[in-house]
Amino acid sequence: FGRGVKSMKMSMAAKKRREGYTFILPGFIYMLVVLGYPLVYNFVLSFRNVNVKTFKGGTDVFVGLSNYIELFHNETFLMVFKNTFVFTIGCLVVQFTIGFIFALFFSKKFTLAGPIRGMILVGYMMPMSVTALLGKNMFDVSSGVINDLFMKLGLISAPVEWLLSGSTAMIAIIAVNCWVGIPFNMLLLTSGLTGISTEIYESAEVDGANPFQRFLYITLPLMKPAILSVLMLGFIYTFKAFDLMFVMTSGGPLNSTDVLGTYAYTLSFKQYEFSLGSTAAIILFACLFIVGLFYLRLISKEDD
Repeated sequence: FGRGVKSMKMSMAAKKRREGYTFILPGFIYMLVVLGYPLVYNFVLSFRNVNVKTFKGGTDVFVGLSNYIELFHNETFLMVFKNTFVFTIGCLVVQFTIGFIFALFFSKKFTLAGPIRGMILVGYMMPMSVTALLGKNMFDVSSGVINDLFMKLGLISAPVEWLLSGSTAMIAIIAVNCWVGIPFNMLLLTSGLTGISTEIYESAEVDGANPFQRFLYITLPLMKPAILSVLMLGFIYTFKAFDLMFVMTSGGPLNSTDVLGTYAYTLSFKQYEFSLGSTAAIILFACLFIVGLFYLRLISKEDD
């Protein structure tokens, strides 16, 4: 009788497992077609010499790592690679710092905390293309509100060509992206702060710990998993940025705001160097893949 009950439970478990696979299968096929095939095709394309001349005739040949070698010997690509890290690190530092300050501020209960936090989240909820258009208008040299505000405050004496100068265009784009990233950081970090018991702070206060000590020895250690998640997700979302630069500057002036995403698009769909564009995209994917592995390793260490 016991064996019969056990075999019945096993058959029921197998049936439920098959039902689960049945529900997962449509989504798996969709992801395989929409994401898997383009990724594999892009990877194969990066090892061939497909361009506007060889695309139609099918005369492209296998060239191995030549495309990768060519890109890493290209001064423009090296500048774009550097721009991607400058943009990503600049955004992470600013939006994480301000987002953390906002999270600490709004974790306190006070009047109008909810409405103010909701207003801050508007920037995160807006589509990036709309945000980019707003940023482009705000930093416009003739009618932009940024120049007007800075001139009224006496910070500048003449309008600054924010998006027309290589030295200021990246600053403008980082500022606009941070406007989107700060609410995202604030939201995730606030969730982490709410998970810390108030009893810990009360015990530390009774023991004589001042606010700075409570932040340093209680808040930061207990917030470590949330901080790692915010930094890694922020890095991934920022590193693969495309629409912000594409709308605001199209990578200009003189590639000063080009990142790997926009440069891969330019190579593929403006210069019709499809293999080089695929190579740039694969390099972008490889960087994110390495960061993802690093994040998983950190998480596994935390679990251990």
